[in-house]
Amino acid sequence: MKPRVAFFDFAGCEGDQLQVVNLEEDLLALLEHVEVVSFREAMKEHSDEYDIAFVEGSITRESDEARLKEIRANAKLLVAIGACATIGGINALKNSQDLEDVKRYVYGKDAKHFDTYATRPVDAVVKVDAYVHGCPIDRKEFLEVVKALLLGKKPEIPNYPVCVECKAAENVCVFEKGQFCMGPVTRAGCGAACVTQGSICWGCRGFVDNPNTDAAREILEKYGLDLKDVMNKFRLYTGCSELAK
Repeated sequence: MKPRVAFFDFAGCEGDQLQVVNLEEDLLALLEHVEVVSFREAMKEHSDEYDIAFVEGSITRESDEARLKEIRANAKLLVAIGACATIGGINALKNSQDLEDVKRYVYGKDAKHFDTYATRPVDAVVKVDAYVHGCPIDRKEFLEVVKALLLGKKPEIPNYPVCVECKAAENVCVFEKGQFCMGPVTRAGCGAACVTQGSICWGCRGFVDNPNTDAAREILEKYGLDLKDVMNKFRLYTGCSELAK
């Protein structure tokens, strides 16, 4: 029998699931090896019997925890996909603000009807077996992670900074342009896509393990960057991290 897979969403835009749908011909090849039993964005059928659960979105309510734990209990493997699920993502912006103020800003007079708490990534609630980082995820990397899991292997996710890929792409360092970039402390694997297209690294893949904070501090001092502005950029995606608090 093919392994049965299911997709679930919590607080997020569902753009990562859309990336899976956008696999096009590769999706047909993938379906030769797995059976999709639940995928709200792509099919109406649903089953609670699955082997691998792909979870998108962050956890923002107590009721989310109960649902997530049930998904975890049903799955042999659970994979967090996208920045919201893996590191808290954009939704964690509220973590550095007064929660009641945030609720009033978003829901107005109806704020009292909405139950929410500080945003958390999926692995703050349940065990996660594998991650597909990014906002949105890279389709090729998604396939590589699925392939590794089907072969019983641990997916190989880069644990070096985006700067490595940026140098390989021969990009001019954005710090030399007077801008701040999260590349020195952000996990690679995106091919430095944002910088290559003329932007900066926003840190959507989360921090590398044991980031070199001393080197990052030296960069800030060298280029005379404002710490407050830098911390605001840190919090855009990594508000759940201790480094961004």
